[in-house]
Amino acid sequence: MTGISAPSVQPARVLIADDDRLVRAGIVGILSTADDIQVVAEAGDGVEATEAAAAHRVDVVLLDIQMPRLDGIQALRDIKRRQPLLPVAMLTTFSDDLLISDALSAGALGFLLKSDDPQQLIGGVRALAHGGGVFSPRVARWLATRERTAMRSDQENQRIRDLLTERQLELLALVGRGLSNAQIGSQMSLSEGTVKQYLSALFAHLGIDNRVQAAVLAYRSGLLE
Repeated sequence: MTGISAPSVQPARVLIADDDRLVRAGIVGILSTADDIQVVAEAGDGVEATEAAAAHRVDVVLLDIQMPRLDGIQALRDIKRRQPLLPVAMLTTFSDDLLISDALSAGALGFLLKSDDPQQLIGGVRALAHGGGVFSPRVARWLATRERTAMRSDQENQRIRDLLTERQLELLALVGRGLSNAQIGSQMSLSEGTVKQYLSALFAHLGIDNRVQAAVLAYRSGLLE
């Protein structure tokens, strides 16, 4: 099979953890079609995942949100405690809705459905490897709905538009699309360092902690509809 190529100096090294061997093999097979992605480790539960993250040099971790011995959320916390800058995304199903807020609080930078299109999975790993956040559009819409307060969406939309400048709204929308700092800089004609500074200020202004929370807010406010 011909590889699905994308510009990259070295392949993004990925750890995949899922207790279902068939699901894990399917994800490995999908990612293996991309020339710029290399699966370097697999795990069948949370304990194996944390051990593999420590033993291998990896750029991206994909964790099943529910696993035996140690669930994906606790594995996420353990990995983040040792390697706080390592991007971790959760592999999930719609039945995991009660766990998603916990994973978000623990530092997950993405949520991908196991039933997503292969290109969505490949694109998600690429985005995480290059500093972006990512999740399936279906997960994004679903998560935004669940996180929505009693406030009507049009009121929330107006609140955000009153709170932010047009430039900040553009920045929030680009984060919501899962773009990395470099990609945002290209879109907005800014240096990567300036984008990083602007994001820090934006997150502080909105009272949020990471890109996934920003993306949820972008969806909830109608910026990506």
